[in-house]
Amino acid sequence: MFRFLKQIKRDIEVIFERDPAVKTVWEIILCYPGFHAIFFHRIAHFCYKRKWYLLARMISHWSRHITGIEIHPGAKIGEGLFIDHGAGVVIGETAEIGNNVTLYQGVTLGGTGKEKGKRHPTIGNNVVIATGAKVLGSFTVGDNVRIGAGSVVLSSVPPNCTVVGVPGRIVVRDGVKVDNADGQIDLRHHLLPDPVAEMITTLQKRIEELENRLAELEEERNEHQDLQYPNQTKRKVYLAGTK
Repeated sequence: MFRFLKQIKRDIEVIFERDPAVKTVWEIILCYPGFHAIFFHRIAHFCYKRKWYLLARMISHWSRHITGIEIHPGAKIGEGLFIDHGAGVVIGETAEIGNNVTLYQGVTLGGTGKEKGKRHPTIGNNVVIATGAKVLGSFTVGDNVRIGAGSVVLSSVPPNCTVVGVPGRIVVRDGVKVDNADGQIDLRHHLLPDPVAEMITTLQKRIEELENRLAELEEERNEHQDLQYPNQTKRKVYLAGTK
């Protein structure tokens, strides 16, 4: 019971730390579906570990209808999980989540097959997974990782990386410190690189280079023609002047 209360206390604290809109503890207790989902999951997981599977699933099922967040009672969740907004979040049976993790709406921690055993991802500490991201399969996402909105991650991610795109690719590795010096989590997921915008910018730059090169080639061709056929050039100038 003491451990359960400690976890709930930490779950409330992280909402104050990461959500500037919150005003009071009662607001969290009464109005935050992310907190409700985690609260009921901890009860369901307690039942699941004691093999009270039906009761665990009933609690999980009821919680999903109330919150719009589906967490299988078998999932292992550390302290300080913050589910912001929460609608559409899905966490599978064998998923494992470390401490101080932040999930935004539409995130899926899912499996890629029907095999028994471990088939969902393991998420490290201080991880931020942005809106609509999908992490699918049995692999590890390291500590201090940031996953961009709409990304689809299908393989392991080392610690201290930023991942974006479909399929997910690492765009920052150890170059940017994900957790600040004071230990707070960097929630600025809206500043993650946009792979589509980067590709468009690269294509625009390439088109400009090709246009400049084409203009240079046309100028060289005209100069070459002037040197090779000077009489024709004079005739063109004369005809242009008589019009």
